[in-house]
Amino acid sequence: MTGRPLIGVSTYLEAGARWGVWELEAALLPAGYPRLVQRAGGLAAMLPPDAPEHAAATVARLDGLVIAGGPDVEPVRYGAEPDPRTGRPARVRDAWELALIDAALAAGVPLLGICRGMQLLNVALGGTLVQHVDGHAEVPGVFGRHPVKPVPGTLYAGTVPEEASVPTFHHQAVDRLGAGLVASAYAADGTVEAVELPAGHGWVLGVQWHPEMGEDPRVMRALVAAASGS
Repeated sequence: MTGRPLIGVSTYLEAGARWGVWELEAALLPAGYPRLVQRAGGLAAMLPPDAPEHAAATVARLDGLVIAGGPDVEPVRYGAEPDPRTGRPARVRDAWELALIDAALAAGVPLLGICRGMQLLNVALGGTLVQHVDGHAEVPGVFGRHPVKPVPGTLYAGTVPEEASVPTFHHQAVDRLGAGLVASAYAADGTVEAVELPAGHGWVLGVQWHPEMGEDPRVMRALVAAASGS
C-alpha cells in the first residue's frame, strides 16, 4: 500500500448537541480518536450509525476499523437481564457496531475495539460481560489511571511488552470470553484489560482502556501498520 491507510472510527448520534448558536442532533466522536489515528500515521474517517446491512460495504472501503468507547452494551445481546446499574440501551449503535465487527472479522480487516468496543467484540463472538465493577471509574466524567500487565506471547505484549499505566473509565468488563478470544492483559484486580484473536486469525485486538486519552500511540500504530500491510 502507498500512502496512509484509511481507518474508520465508529461514532454515535447525540440529541441536543450544542455549538455556536445551534442545538441539533449530531454525529459525535471525541477528538482524541481521530487525532490518535493521525499521530499513528493513518487517515481517520468517522462512521456514523447506519443500517446494519450496509456494514460490509462500509468495511470494504476501509483499511482498518476502530470501534470507539461509549455506553453500556444492552444485556439482551449476551442473554442477561439488566443490572440496575447498567445504563440505558443504545440499540441503534449496538446493531451498527456489531455489524461492523462481524464485517471486519469476515473480511480480515484489522480491528481495534476500545473500551465499549472491546466489550462489543467479546459479545459479537458469544462472550458475556460483568455489568458492574468497582474501582475503574472513580469520578464521573474524569479518566483515571491504573497499570495493566501484558500476557507474554500475545499480540498486545508484542506491542507493549511492559506493564503500563493507562487512562481508564469503565464500570463493566469482560466475563466469559467469546469464541476464539484470549485475554492478553490484566489489571491488578484480575479484570481482563485486553483481548485478541490468536495469530492466524488476522489483526484483532480489544483494549479496555482509552489510548486516545493518553500519550502512548503504540496500540494505534500497530493497527495502522497492520492496515498498511507492513
